[in-house]
Amino acid sequence: MKRFSNLRRPPNLGAQIPVDYTAQLDTAIARLHDEGRYRTFIDIERRNGHFPHAVRTRPDGSQQNITVWCGNDYLGMGQHPVVLNAMHEAVDATGAGSGGTRNISGTTVYHKRLEAELADLHGKEAALLFTSAYIANDATLSTLPKLFPGLIIYSDALNHASMIEGVRRNGGAKRIFRHNDVAHLRELLEADDPKAPKLIAFESIYSMDSDFGPIEEICDLADEFGALTYLDEVHAVGMYGPRGGGVAERDRLAHRIDIINGTLAKAFGVIGGYIAASAKFCDAVRSYAPGFIFTTSLPPAVAAGAAASVAYLKSAPELRKQHQTQASILKLRLKGMGLPLIDHGSHIVPVIVGNPIHTKKLSDMLLDDYGIYVQPINFPTVPRGTERLRFTPSPVHGSEELDLLVTGLNALWTQCELNRDERAG
Repeated sequence: MKRFSNLRRPPNLGAQIPVDYTAQLDTAIARLHDEGRYRTFIDIERRNGHFPHAVRTRPDGSQQNITVWCGNDYLGMGQHPVVLNAMHEAVDATGAGSGGTRNISGTTVYHKRLEAELADLHGKEAALLFTSAYIANDATLSTLPKLFPGLIIYSDALNHASMIEGVRRNGGAKRIFRHNDVAHLRELLEADDPKAPKLIAFESIYSMDSDFGPIEEICDLADEFGALTYLDEVHAVGMYGPRGGGVAERDRLAHRIDIINGTLAKAFGVIGGYIAASAKFCDAVRSYAPGFIFTTSLPPAVAAGAAASVAYLKSAPELRKQHQTQASILKLRLKGMGLPLIDHGSHIVPVIVGNPIHTKKLSDMLLDDYGIYVQPINFPTVPRGTERLRFTPSPVHGSEELDLLVTGLNALWTQCELNRDERAG
């Protein structure tokens, strides 16, 4: 069998059995194909000013007009003139990249302006930018034991992979409480040393099941047991609250959250992540977190576009209202078809298929036959047997796009050997 020719061989230590690396890669990839979990990139080109419409390049090189139904540009801000103009101005003024880490030439007026906008958004003293919300979670949570020796982190069982990784890497004590189970969280808190520093990490909206975290109840427990609170608002910033500060702002609880994590890559339509907290906390993370210290900062144009988006959405409640209306209409129509969707009141619309092969087949047929792009969601992102299509309607998905989606789903559901009535019941 062919071996990788560019791999450096170890010194001759006697007879060795060669490793067939290529065969092992083939086995690993074939396993994903056999289980129906192999993920395929869909090559698309967004057209400025026409979101959610895009052009797909098929494997044979031909092109197809499609509608994106699974994107995270929830409000269409990725093509908003306010954002684009700010980015153009910054590119013309400063060029492309930042040229360094935040500590070494990579802090510009654009970065400081964006951090000020984000701190104001959440009513915090400060904010700290990262290259993504994943890095913000990972870097912050993995650094906390350096700041609070003996820290115990209590993490919701369905927290995002970035939070799980940050908690895992920090080397400190951790406790996993059952998803949204406040009683279980209380049991864990009661079992630990009352003098130990503690932090509860959870989310406001869990994107796979579209449900909300019990923010107020967790804050009550944090007060009772002297714990810090860490809230991931990634799927809520820009979308909820009078100014887009997230579910905590909507519920008037932001002041009770010690650290808020958010993204610039979803509702704000750009890229990057951040935390918002006290000035001392941000200063400590800035000074101790390797994921911040050793990473080149966001390009100034990206920071400028994000700042413009955050500022704009603070005064755009009508866009948030329109978005919620579109999500409600889609859920109502899918329920009318008897499809097994999950509805916890958020803007994310998961439709459970329950089989990875059927999920992929349904996704492919929607794309090929109707120009509807919705990516299949399979294990390990969701548990086996709960495979799904996850729709993310936006204010720019009009009635025509909605009609086509409903028509396509209705026509294809039974073709994928799905018993709609049984699953709905």
